[in-house]
Amino acid sequence: MSALTFSTEKSSSPAAGYVGGAVTVLIWATWILATRHSAATKLGTIDIGLIRYGIPAIALAPVWLKTGLLPKQVPLKILALMVTGAGAVFFQLTTHAIHSTPAASAGILLGGSMPLATALIGVVLFKERPDITRWVGLGAIVVGVTILLLRSLSDASLPGTSFILLPAGAVLWACYTHAFRRSGLTAIQASALIAIWSFLINLALAFVFGTSLMEVPLPEIGLQALSQGLLSGLAATVAYGIAVQRLGGTQAATFTAITPVLATIGGGVLLGEEIGFAEIAAAVITGAGVALSTGILSKR
Repeated sequence: MSALTFSTEKSSSPAAGYVGGAVTVLIWATWILATRHSAATKLGTIDIGLIRYGIPAIALAPVWLKTGLLPKQVPLKILALMVTGAGAVFFQLTTHAIHSTPAASAGILLGGSMPLATALIGVVLFKERPDITRWVGLGAIVVGVTILLLRSLSDASLPGTSFILLPAGAVLWACYTHAFRRSGLTAIQASALIAIWSFLINLALAFVFGTSLMEVPLPEIGLQALSQGLLSGLAATVAYGIAVQRLGGTQAATFTAITPVLATIGGGVLLGEEIGFAEIAAAVITGAGVALSTGILSKR
C-alpha cells in the first residue's frame, strides 16, 4: 500500500465515480429498508452497530493494522470528523430515527438533505463555485424532496424527532464527505479506519448498556449482516469514497438524493407504503436534478 498523500483534486477519470455513486445509493436504499425492518425485532441500535462495523473491521483488518489506528499523516481533527460523520455517531442517530420513521420519509429527510448540506458546506467553508448547471440540478433536488416531504407530512404518525435527527445525520455525513476528500486516505483506508473505530465505540456502548444479539434468531442476524455489514458498512463506504475521489465531495453527495426515491419505491413494494402521483413526480424531478448536479452534462 502506498504512503498517504494529501490532495483535494478530483481524478481525471470520472466514470468510476459515477458507478461508485450509483452503487452507494442502491445499497443505502436497501439499508433504510433493512433498518426499518429491524424495528420489529429484538435488535437495538447498538446491536446493529456491532454488525454494521464489526464485519468490515474484520474484513479490512490488514488495512487498518498497516495504517495504524491514528495515521501520523492524517490530522486528528480530520480523522475525528470522518469517524463521527460516517461512523458510530452518525449511525446511532440515524438508526434510532429510522426505527420510528416510515422508510419513504426517512429517505427524504436523510438522503435528500445530504447533497444540500454538502453543497452549502463546500460553498461557505471551502469557496466551491458550482456552475449554473449544478445549481439548477440542486434546485431540482430541492423541488423533488419538497414534494415527497409534503406528501409525508400527511402521515400524522411521523415523529417530530425525525425532523431533527435525520437532517442532523445528513450534516454529519456532509462533514465526513469534505473531511475524507482532504484526508489523503484511499477509499479502502478510510473505510477500514471508520469501521474499526466505530466498532470499538459500539463495543463500549454494548459493555455499558448491554446487547441482545444472543437473543435474536440467526436468520435475522444473517439479514442484517448482509445489508448492514457487507453492503452498507463495507461495499457502500468504499464505493462512496471512490465517488468522492473521482468526482469531488459535492458532486458525489448529490447521488444520495436518489435514495429517497428508491426508499419510497421499496417502502411501497416491500413495506406496503402508498405510492402515488407525488412519488412518481418526485422521482422524475429528483433524478433529473441528480443528473445535472453531478456534472454529467457540465463542460469540463
